[in-house]
Amino acid sequence: MKISIHHVTLKRRFPLAISRGVRYDSVNVFVRIEENGIVAWGEGAPGTSEGAATHEALQAELERFIETGVEGHSIKALQRRAVEMNIAPCAYVAFDTALWDLTAKKANMPLYQFLGYDKPTAPTSVTIGINPPEVVAERVPILMEGHPTIKGLKIKLGSPEGVEADKAMFEQVVKSAAPYGLKLRVDANGGWPLDIAKHMLAWLSERGVEYVEQPLVEGAEDQLPELFKNRALPIFVDESCRFASNIHKYAHCVDGVNLKLMKCGGITEALNILSVAESYGLETMIGCMSESSVAIAAGAALTGGIDHVDLDSHYNLNPDPACGAPMVEGITMPTDNPGHGATLKSEFYA
Repeated sequence: MKISIHHVTLKRRFPLAISRGVRYDSVNVFVRIEENGIVAWGEGAPGTSEGAATHEALQAELERFIETGVEGHSIKALQRRAVEMNIAPCAYVAFDTALWDLTAKKANMPLYQFLGYDKPTAPTSVTIGINPPEVVAERVPILMEGHPTIKGLKIKLGSPEGVEADKAMFEQVVKSAAPYGLKLRVDANGGWPLDIAKHMLAWLSERGVEYVEQPLVEGAEDQLPELFKNRALPIFVDESCRFASNIHKYAHCVDGVNLKLMKCGGITEALNILSVAESYGLETMIGCMSESSVAIAAGAALTGGIDHVDLDSHYNLNPDPACGAPMVEGITMPTDNPGHGATLKSEFYA
């Protein structure tokens, strides 16, 4: 087994503003595994709260793990070792997803089939970051021109400028999205205190929103039962639920959980999250960070078993350094190629 690590700068077409700040270009780390002529790929995106804030830190985490010896061990055994070593999830995901890609390729099967899923039927949301209304008015038509089969928007709220700024932006989204018949979802990224969250759930429910993601800041989970009790919209947790072991704490006071491969450490733990969520009767969602088609394709392999999908970051890259996660009738669709179907283009690592 030959393992190599590559850095690639992901250039965003539009910066993404959320409640915690603005995200511009990023440097992601790609793992390439070659074994018996088969090449597999995985990707990690740096994240402060995910344990590796820079690509240098992410690579150091990967090297720390790989030097312990990885050949001859099962995917699950290696994932347990990574947890015991406290390897940053946003680093380990690159290795874990490359292993799953390799394993499915050895079986000559698409990864989604290898995992036991059908192709997805849930369309992906495409994200609109926090912006003034005049920017939203320009942005929505641009998104639709680039991807005319988009079915839904995820609107980032929780503006540092306050709830009136959120309302002004959202009302412009409604106006701009109306000609396209788009479904609307909201992600507050923990940007609201409890009283504002209560108010906004009611306000948004009157305007056709399907659900709200992470209304309260991570660390304020003790307030979820009160918000949940008379909620006007379904509540999903994201930052508050990183691993399967977190779910039991909130299962009684949320409607669903949002998993991210960068947050949980890869497909192995994502499968655990989906299993535990199902056991509690919770809905499931999959999201993304700043990722190319490599990580998005790995996530898409799971979406046949997920209720809500938000795998869109690669549509905002200029260019996407990878290929293999196309939009088909609004769905981020896994391909029928063996493995997860994505690869880093040679000009970005050769």
